[in-house]
Formats: sequence, structure tokens, C-alpha cells
Amino acid sequence: MTRHNIFFRLVVVALMALVSIGCGYKVTYNLSGGSIPPEAKTFSVAYFPNNAPMVAPTLSNVLTEGLRDKFSRQTRLEQVEEGGDFAFEGEITNYSSTTASVSSGDYALQNRLTITVKVSFQNAIDQTLSFNNKTFSSYADYDSSQLLIDVQDQLIEEIVKALVNDIYMAAAGNW
Repeated sequence: MTRHNIFFRLVVVALMALVSIGCGYKVTYNLSGGSIPPEAKTFSVAYFPNNAPMVAPTLSNVLTEGLRDKFSRQTRLEQVEEGGDFAFEGEITNYSSTTASVSSGDYALQNRLTITVKVSFQNAIDQTLSFNNKTFSSYADYDSSQLLIDVQDQLIEEIVKALVNDIYMAAAGNW
């Protein structure tokens, strides 16, 4: 990169910062990709029951605690039991294992564990950013020679991490 390109980029960034300040646009940004309005002080996450036809005993706790942990670590918001400025509730609607890939001899090579959750988010600061019953789904594949019971804890951790990130971005990233 030439010296001219670096200087040009710095000038553009400085001008963008000045325009943002001059317009009075006021949003708190953090390094995790989310934006939280300065007026928001608290968040709450209700327990996510597992209402899927197939149930993993630890999934509800892992998901609920994962979402609480994400907001505790990635934002300045204080956790409250209920009625937070950012309030989440929902349910697990699907937990299923299906064949993901098949060999030429019609034998399963990979299976796929899919978890789907339905989430309602209430933004007390800006109701237009709230959503009800929004569906989030994620999956992880595992070798068909393994039993689900043997790999489900690791797969749940991986899938829940992706789900929590998607929920976080939908609520704090305004997408």
C-alpha cells in the first residue's frame, strides 16, 4: 500500500467520524459487532424450554446460559431476572438428527444434528427493533459411525454457540 493510499484512507475515516458527530448520531458500539443504545441499561433472558419432539436433557440450560453469558461478556448491560431493556424469551422447537450425506452404496456417511429455536425479543428503548417468534436454526455434522448420544454434548455446544451469536446479532446488530 502506498503512502498516498494510507493518507487517503485516514482522511476518509476522519471525515466519517466528524460527520457522525456532527449529525448527532448516538449509538454505543462495541468490538463484538453489536450496537447497544446508551439508554439501555439491563437485559433479561427467560428460561428456554425444550418443546422439541426429541429432547436433549441439557439443551435448555446450555442455550439459556449461553445467551445470558454472551450479553454479560459482550455488552455493558446488567443482567436482571425479568423485564430488562433487552428482554428475551423463547423455546426450543426442533432437535433432530438426519442423514447429511450418503455413499454410492446408499450408506449414511454423515449425520446432521439440527437445533431450531423460536425467540421473542423486546427492546424497551426502541420497540421498532423488537421481534416476536423469530426462528433461528443451526446444525453440525458428525460421522455416521458415531452414536448421537456419544457426540451430542460437543455438537450442542457448537450449535448453541452459533445460535447465540445469531440471536445476539439480530438483537444488538440490527440486522
